[in-house]
Amino acid sequence: MSALFNASAGIPPLAARMAPRELNDFSGQAHLLGPGKLLRRLVESGRFASAIFFGPPGCGKTALARRIAVQSNAEIVELNAVTAGVSDIRKAVDQAQFSASSLGRMTLLLIDEIHHFNKTQQDALLPSVERGDVLLIGMTTQNPAFYVNAALLSRVTAFEFLPIPEAELAKILDKACADGERGVAALKVLLTPEARAHLLRQSGGDARRMLNALELASLTTSPDAEGVRRVTLAVAEESIQKRRIRYDKTSDDHYDHISAFIKSMRGSDPDAAVYWMAKMLEAGEDPRFIARRILICASEDVGNADFRALLVASAALRAAEVLGMPEARIPLSQAAIFVACAPKSNASCLAVDAALAEVRTGPSREVPPPLRDKYAHDFPGHWVAQEYLPDPKRFYEPTDQGDEKRIGERLKSLRRGAK
Repeated sequence: MSALFNASAGIPPLAARMAPRELNDFSGQAHLLGPGKLLRRLVESGRFASAIFFGPPGCGKTALARRIAVQSNAEIVELNAVTAGVSDIRKAVDQAQFSASSLGRMTLLLIDEIHHFNKTQQDALLPSVERGDVLLIGMTTQNPAFYVNAALLSRVTAFEFLPIPEAELAKILDKACADGERGVAALKVLLTPEARAHLLRQSGGDARRMLNALELASLTTSPDAEGVRRVTLAVAEESIQKRRIRYDKTSDDHYDHISAFIKSMRGSDPDAAVYWMAKMLEAGEDPRFIARRILICASEDVGNADFRALLVASAALRAAEVLGMPEARIPLSQAAIFVACAPKSNASCLAVDAALAEVRTGPSREVPPPLRDKYAHDFPGHWVAQEYLPDPKRFYEPTDQGDEKRIGERLKSLRRGAK
């Protein structure tokens, strides 16, 4: 049976063999392919329109595009945007026009990694897509809003594919192990519970990555006396190695992760804050970018509830600039945890925003004469009751959190003395 899995014999890899053949076989995309969902209705009706499938690797984009191609009975042209140029696009368009006029057949143009096309290459597609000469399905791991120009994007429907949940990955893995025709059952593969859990955990929602690792582990494990290939945790670890972190500094992932980081600090969850920070650092994010966000959060969300937060965050930013990675992770962790654990107040942020609104739209105020010559330190308590702001208006309202409670009590006392 080993010849069946010999790459030199032209046998497709396991991930390709296990690709879904029917709509009900697709995993983890119920929001797109569940009963009554738009994409499923389009596929089943046979009235599919040009589209872009975007999402992480191994979630079924290419498999669905090929499923649509088979069902459509159209001429199929496949391009990879990494290697294709404008001449390839024009050749595909000319072929599509010939098929339409001479054979009466639609052409389905599948373009993988479409985000690699530059503006000129994308513009070359526009007339054909608009006229309907070709039915375009572009596939990309990137958000098309960042990489596909507006003119082309307005002529297609974008569908976002999600990472496959671990429970669905488990079904795919078990099916591959049990399938004697397309899977590895002929090799008598037995995954230990630890190996199975590792493959599921490390795949990161990528079924292709998981199946490739399963195939590698299966083929490199010698059968025992009973003819069983027992894949252990050690073999699984070698086969899948380091998990790819889904994080692109130019896409929604970047903004989603930094938002999660800031909201975790604001929500006083140090564990979540450190996790999101660690994920960004592991993916290669600039530690100075993270440090600046801690600095903002220290002032905006902690403020005077604990004035030390701004000092710690400032020191962490300086440390990140001086140290670089990997050492910068330590002061960044200290600062993120300090800010997360500190009492919270956004009173200073609200005060300056209210004051700015007053400057822009409120009455114009001149500096009162007493502020030009009186010196508060010459008076008892180093304070004097006088006019500090014509037509006074309250901007700063201290909370009862941390140090701000003490600040609020002092302000109340001073205001009583001013009456």
